[in-house]
Amino acid sequence: MPDGVGARPRDGRGYPVPAITPWQDGLPQFALTDYGRSAECALERTCSVCGRFMERGPVWRVVGAAESTAIAGALAAGQPYRNLAPTIEGPGHRACMLYAAMVCPYLARPNARRRAGAAGTAGSGDPADELTSAAVRGAVRGGTGAVVGFGDYEYAVTGAQVLFRFLDVVGFLPHESADEHLAELRAELAKPS
Repeated sequence: MPDGVGARPRDGRGYPVPAITPWQDGLPQFALTDYGRSAECALERTCSVCGRFMERGPVWRVVGAAESTAIAGALAAGQPYRNLAPTIEGPGHRACMLYAAMVCPYLARPNARRRAGAAGTAGSGDPADELTSAAVRGAVRGGTGAVVGFGDYEYAVTGAQVLFRFLDVVGFLPHESADEHLAELRAELAKPS
């Protein structure tokens, strides 16, 4: 576990709670994204998982099957890739995203589904729309996911949500099951800080 993740508040089971996860009645709402926390991560360039500052340079995120396939196709064709459809899911450190991909049930397995009872972004009151369809609750992740590094990101903080777009793929680590990243995570954690 990355140090920053280990320092996060824990739920009743002892699981660390990501920086963008809202709390309600003393319980983390893992299937939701907190608007204010997500905006803070965008504006202050902090990791959406551990909440710590991200230095200039590559940022990472975990993607599902459709985006993983598009990135793999672009890379195989020697073409640049840029996600033109914004996402509500913010960037993070490489180690944090490798860890998140492995421990989050939805990110880790192709047959996992996001909890269907959670709609929209916490604090916004708006359900997911066509811009955030990748985060539709109840949807199966499907196929090959990936932990992807990008040269940078853009964001827009609107009255209802925070949207991210990612630029210039600099790393692509596909997986069927995210436990395939264990060696990568161990190597990342062994690097001197």
